[in-house]
Amino acid sequence: RGNAIEFNEGADQMGVDVMRWLYLKHNPAQNLNFGYRLGDEVRRQFLLPLWNSYAFFANYAALDGFNPFEHDVPLAERTMLDRWIISRLQEVTRVVRDRIADYDSLTAARTLENFVVDELSQWYIRRNRRRFWKTESDRDKIAAYLTLYEVLVDTTKMLAPFVPYITETMYENLVRSVDPSAPVSVHLTDFPEVDESKIDADLTRDMAALINVVGLGRAARSKANVKVRQPLGRVLVGIERFSLL
Repeated sequence: RGNAIEFNEGADQMGVDVMRWLYLKHNPAQNLNFGYRLGDEVRRQFLLPLWNSYAFFANYAALDGFNPFEHDVPLAERTMLDRWIISRLQEVTRVVRDRIADYDSLTAARTLENFVVDELSQWYIRRNRRRFWKTESDRDKIAAYLTLYEVLVDTTKMLAPFVPYITETMYENLVRSVDPSAPVSVHLTDFPEVDESKIDADLTRDMAALINVVGLGRAARSKANVKVRQPLGRVLVGIERFSLL
C-alpha cells in the first residue's frame, strides 16, 4: 500500500549502523515510528559527533606523526580534565558491561551516547582543542593525545556490538595502523574491563556539578535572551559543596 519501508531499501538509504542504533536505544515496550526522519536524527545526534571526535584525533595525530606506543605520561601527571574523562570512561564501562549482561541495550546505548556526545565531544574535546593545536610537541600535548586515544579506542570496542561497521573503520585506523600485531578486527578484541585505579569519584562528582552549572547558565541566558558570547558582569551560583571553585 506504500505505507511501509522495505528492509533493504531502508538499509541502503539510512545505513545499517543508523538502523541498529535507532532500534537499540529505543524502549522495546513502546511503539517505534520508523522512518527516514528518525534515521537522520540518529545520524546527526550521535553518529556524526562520534565520527567527528574520531576524525579530530585522527587528523591531528596524522599531522604530528603521533604514535601512542612511543610515549608515556602517567595519569597522575596529566591535567584535571584528562583524569576526569578517563575516570568517566571507567564508570561508563562498568554501566555498559552491567547492562549488556542484563540484556538491557537501551540503558547501555543511552549511556554511551551521553558519554560520547555530552562529555567527550562537547565538554572534553572543546576544552582541550588548543592543546592539540600547539606547534611544539611538549609533554602536555602528548598527554592530551594519549588520553583521547585511550578513550576513543575503548569507546570503539564498547560500541562495536551496537554499530559494527563504523567502529570497524575507526579501529582499523586507530589501532591496526599503529599496531599490526593487534587483532585483525575490533570484533575479535576483548571487551573493555573496568580499571578501578583510574576512577576518581570526587573529581567526577565535582565535574558533574560544574557541567550542571554551565547548563543552568545557558538556560538562564536563553530565558533572558542573552547570547552565549556576550560577557556577563558576574554570575552567582548557590551550591552546597563544590571543590573546584
